[in-house]
Amino acid sequence: MAAVDGPTGGKTLRSLWQALFWVSFPFGILSFVLPIYGRELGATALQVGGFFSAFSLVPVVVRPFLGRILDRWGRRPFLLLGLGGYAAAMLVFSLADQIWLLMLARFIQGLGQAFLWLSALTVVADVAAAGGRGENFGVIDEATNRGAIIGTTLGMVVLLTLENDGGAGLSRVWGWLFLGYTIPAGLALWRAWRGVPETRPSRSESLAEARPVSTQLWALMGIVLITGASSAMVWPLLMIFLQDSLGAGTADLALAYLPAAIISAVLPSRTGHLADRFGRKGLMALGLIVGAVASALVPFLGSVLALAVLWAVESTGYAASIPAERAFVADIAGRDARGTSYGLYTFAYYLGAAIGPLAGGWLYDNISPASPFYLNSIVLVGGAVLVWMVLRESAPLQAGHSP
Repeated sequence: MAAVDGPTGGKTLRSLWQALFWVSFPFGILSFVLPIYGRELGATALQVGGFFSAFSLVPVVVRPFLGRILDRWGRRPFLLLGLGGYAAAMLVFSLADQIWLLMLARFIQGLGQAFLWLSALTVVADVAAAGGRGENFGVIDEATNRGAIIGTTLGMVVLLTLENDGGAGLSRVWGWLFLGYTIPAGLALWRAWRGVPETRPSRSESLAEARPVSTQLWALMGIVLITGASSAMVWPLLMIFLQDSLGAGTADLALAYLPAAIISAVLPSRTGHLADRFGRKGLMALGLIVGAVASALVPFLGSVLALAVLWAVESTGYAASIPAERAFVADIAGRDARGTSYGLYTFAYYLGAAIGPLAGGWLYDNISPASPFYLNSIVLVGGAVLVWMVLRESAPLQAGHSP
């Protein structure tokens, strides 16, 4: 890991890495099987979008207030609450045999999401040295992506084994699959309990004297809102579109995504290091442009192999942009108001993520299956232009130096 502040910083980041690794096991497979399972239960494209919007609803409501609470009361309690919420969500998923139960499980998962990731981002900002923030955010991204790869692989093995043994369909395998995912979720909670201490800085000044919201943060929030809504608009529809256009099954789609998943598991810390050395804006804009090109090409896909290549390229772009974006927030946040700043930043993203899937589902059902992907391309290009023209950053910081 990159340089950290304080003697316990390295141990804290390692424990956080392990907790996020375990809790991420179901992330990948949920993206693949939730739309398909919802369809088996009779959900429309709009309802499938609702599964993803329900996940984002709680962060939209909670995040603006929670960030300030983290700055006053600390990070650790809310980190643990978030991990507990994920464990509870896996249990409800295992019981979900109706559309409303899927919605409830996603809502509970969203509750865990609201607490967990805001706390985790703030912990990283607390302990990472200023010149190593991008790399350390990338390392944490790699933890979630590696957990998702392993969890997806294990889940696909279970699905294929049980489907071939007696012809059990997804609806019959679903419960056992997510009951199994409660185990790594419990391990994540245990690891954080044992290894992640409170990291809130000593309060040498009142919160009112810190600078929690700068004009640059407002600008970034606007960009994240529109690009987050646009990206969230297409992902839940992608599985349906590819099944309809390519006739691909769940296993085919999971295999096609594997190269992209591997890239996401090894690249973010390296691109984060580049952001630490050369600045944030270039990599942020690059990721949006690559995502725009990939989205525009989706309606023209003719094979699963082409899909795998496209996903790999798109994953490279996002691996470049996300650590840089998160480090940019830490760069412009007041030291005593990092929780507030990340609360507002993630609020903007999840507000977009709550709106986008519903808009995408309506476009898919009423305009054309390709229309959400074209609209996403236009919005992402516009977002890249705004990043380059509106955001300002200081000179790159040398690794190991504190703010």
